[in-house]
Amino acid sequence: MSIFGVYGVNHAAQMIYLGLHALQHRGQEGAGIATFDFDGKCTHHRGLGLASEVFDPDTLARHADALLGLGSTQYANKAKGGLDNVQPLFFHHKSGDFVIAGEGSLINADRIASYLEDHGCIFHTATDAELLANLIKKENTENRIDRIIDSLNMMEGGFAFAIMTRNRLYAMRDKYGIKPLAIAKLGDGWVISSETCAFDLIGAEFVRDIEPGEVVTVDHHGLRSTRYSQFQKHKVCSMEYFYIARPDSDIDGCNVHAFRKEVGRRLAEECPCDADIVIGVPDSGLSAAIGYAERSGIPYEIGLIKNRYIARTFIQPSQEMRERGVQMKLSAVRSIVSGKRLVLVDDSIVRGTTCLKIVKLLRAAGAREVHVRIGSPIMKYPCFYGVDTSTSEELLCSTRSLEEACRMIEADSLGYVSCKASVESTKGCSELCLACFNGEYPTSLYQHAKDTEE
Repeated sequence: MSIFGVYGVNHAAQMIYLGLHALQHRGQEGAGIATFDFDGKCTHHRGLGLASEVFDPDTLARHADALLGLGSTQYANKAKGGLDNVQPLFFHHKSGDFVIAGEGSLINADRIASYLEDHGCIFHTATDAELLANLIKKENTENRIDRIIDSLNMMEGGFAFAIMTRNRLYAMRDKYGIKPLAIAKLGDGWVISSETCAFDLIGAEFVRDIEPGEVVTVDHHGLRSTRYSQFQKHKVCSMEYFYIARPDSDIDGCNVHAFRKEVGRRLAEECPCDADIVIGVPDSGLSAAIGYAERSGIPYEIGLIKNRYIARTFIQPSQEMRERGVQMKLSAVRSIVSGKRLVLVDDSIVRGTTCLKIVKLLRAAGAREVHVRIGSPIMKYPCFYGVDTSTSEELLCSTRSLEEACRMIEADSLGYVSCKASVESTKGCSELCLACFNGEYPTSLYQHAKDTEE
């Protein structure tokens, strides 16, 4: 999912629409925009599909007077799909109406939901944003920022939230720094975004990343910062760097393309190969492929072409849709790969289905050998912070050896970059959460730990 919000910006809805377009890679199931006008009236529109399908000029024109707004794109999974879960969500309250959008995942969501239900709450969605809204409404403190702080201190996991009232915008990030969130200046106004790439599209100037455990308040006073937790870690989700984020984004001071390219160089050192050409899997495998080619001295070629009108397969809600998406998304450049020994570089292997189909695709196009190299470590453990791999059974390498995994994807050889090389590829800019690779989770797992043991 993605978050994009503006304060004090002319044509707020149009700016949010452009921001969501830049963040569309983070979720394609749905999108929503909410704005407040000068009279405090909220205009809210959500729908299923890409942002370009959900919003048209007439819809955006309904937000014409707004200078304050919040938008989101939806990342589908089986548990949280459908229109009800498309954000941002709108809430009435005696202290004033407000809107929330969030991404990531709470690992104590079930406990919070049970607690709130015991206090009379009824839920309409399966979102963490609704949990936060109910926690805020439940707290009796006079000041809204105090209610937000008290609520956030009940939440554990990897998340980023934005809350909008009729005259104020709040942005917050989990105390571990797992999910990214950044802030920029646009004229006299402010912009918040899940990724910095969206700032460039609207001409906003990056100011800084929101810190772990921080709530940033933006209103007519300007920008103010409040720490909701003295505990602070910079453990940004490594999958943001490996796969999720756009290569032109910077996260916690580290450029995503530069990181992936350096990972590719380290991968060539750790997993060398005798081959004719290096090709990358579009789009998130291309930077690592370039780095691999540079370090290995093997020529880089474009061996796979991506259909730009097909959604990212990993974030499809079902396995059947993921497999069908692979068939529609990629085609091999036969004249390039035929008769060649290939190094195929991809960003990660999760379930292995995509990689298997790509290997078969390249062999059908005449590739003589396909040596798969992965620009992330071996994924052995589930993620509980928003990446849709919640059980070990889904993962190709959770119980298989490297040799067994290689046979499963029908490659000639298989190699991964190490955790050590991945950390070093940030060049000191950022720490990484590598829990899905090494099992070292930055948070307690609550119910998930029990489920894993069983």
